[in-house]
Amino acid sequence: MFFQWLKRYMPRGLYGRAALILVLPVVTLQLVISVVFIQRHFEDVSQQMSREVAREVTLAVRDPSIAVPLGFSLRRVGEAELPERDARRWYDFSGLVVMATLTRNIAGLERILLPDDSHVVLYVRGEDALAEVAFSRRRVSASNPHQLLVNMVFFGALMTLISFLYLRNQLRPITRLAAAAEAFGRGRHEAYSPSGAIEVRAAGHAFLDMRNRIERQIEQRTMMLSGVSHDLRTPLTRLRLGLSMLEDEDREPLERDVEDMQRLIDAFLDFARGNSQDGQAEPTDPVALVEAVVADAQRGGKPVTVAELDGEGAVTLRPRALRRALENLVGNAVRYGTRCEVSVALTERSLRIRVEDDGPGIPPDRREEAMRPFVRLDPARNQDRGSGVGLGLAIAADIARAHGGVLRLGESARLGGLRADIVIAR
Repeated sequence: MFFQWLKRYMPRGLYGRAALILVLPVVTLQLVISVVFIQRHFEDVSQQMSREVAREVTLAVRDPSIAVPLGFSLRRVGEAELPERDARRWYDFSGLVVMATLTRNIAGLERILLPDDSHVVLYVRGEDALAEVAFSRRRVSASNPHQLLVNMVFFGALMTLISFLYLRNQLRPITRLAAAAEAFGRGRHEAYSPSGAIEVRAAGHAFLDMRNRIERQIEQRTMMLSGVSHDLRTPLTRLRLGLSMLEDEDREPLERDVEDMQRLIDAFLDFARGNSQDGQAEPTDPVALVEAVVADAQRGGKPVTVAELDGEGAVTLRPRALRRALENLVGNAVRYGTRCEVSVALTERSLRIRVEDDGPGIPPDRREEAMRPFVRLDPARNQDRGSGVGLGLAIAADIARAHGGVLRLGESARLGGLRADIVIAR
């Protein structure tokens, strides 16, 4: 439970986690060393030095003639010159040890003044008078104790920076591999060469082998489908020639069957080819693309309008593939409804293209099934209104996935029919 709670506050990026792994032990080690060393070493040193000075101060108060040889400035003072309380700067932590040690070891000590890093002033009551004893602060505590902290912080930061630069070079091949894999998943081919540690190189070579196998498979499938397309169209052409010799009454029903077969074959080949013939991804204005698709549909007499265009900019897309997906969604919308609206929402993080209609829609429990190839939902979509073969939504979903996005189906709040969203991350 504790680690689940802590996980929410941990960095999500590789660089952030690597920096945390690198910096946290260094900072912890420095804190531990600082506390232990300063507490043990400087306290012990200050106590030992203060005890030695306490014995000398006691002797100087008893015999003022030896004060100067011992390095003290001693003078008799009256009661009026006695300060009201001890004085110490709030951040002088070593002064706490000095004051406690001198108080324990000097009989008759009344006041201790530590005004700065250079002087110590004591007020000691002797047998016959009050004496003011002044001496150098160096005699009771180590000089320049902050130098240790400065050196620790400076060299700790320097070594952490050097380590982070080295670690960054080790992590860079991983980020390059992740970028190449993400680009390939979105249908882009980016140049990549394995580098870095042995394990990272092995993963890079495995990715290249996988990418090459997938590309060879796509190429072989495309070549096979081209041959199948030619082989299927040839007998269909012969059928049309044969049917043209029949009487009109017998020819027209058979010609409609041949046309249905032709559309079925074209739709299957279009789906099977996928994005293999759609070219490379390039910066594209999605607003202009949607406006062009809507304009073409309007010229074809379809009731399609642009509802909302929000945002501007370019997105890396395959325009031919995305245009085919939009045309399929628009075609489905006008086939099963009487009205279709298309809208675009472009933000810094995502692109959303929405196609809505006023048709019967698709039940929520069958929307996943509707995006499968060759699935036609007769209760949800009126098949008498068109000659679909159940590939329109499947092709659109496949194109959305090729862009690293998703096709989502829902109910249109505006028109009451089906709402189809193509959402692509930027």
